[in-house]
Amino acid sequence: MPFKSQAQRRKFAQLLVNGEISNETFEEWNRSSGRKKLPERVKPKPKAAGARGGMRKKKTIRKPRATRAARARGR
Repeated sequence: MPFKSQAQRRKFAQLLVNGEISNETFEEWNRSSGRKKLPERVKPKPKAAGARGGMRKKKTIRKPRATRAARARGR
């Protein structure tokens, strides 16, 4: 899997120095990234417009409206 940013590459290099990942793992990621210019940091993708994170508006239950005849009887 390629690196996505320079910050991620630095983090993996630090993990390699600390002995938390193997040299083979680091080299595999480094090879797959190639020579391409990586951004310093990757920004998260913007969320879809109008998405409320699963929050739905509750449906209101309406009372049935009185008919014209029922209203006339009530007078």
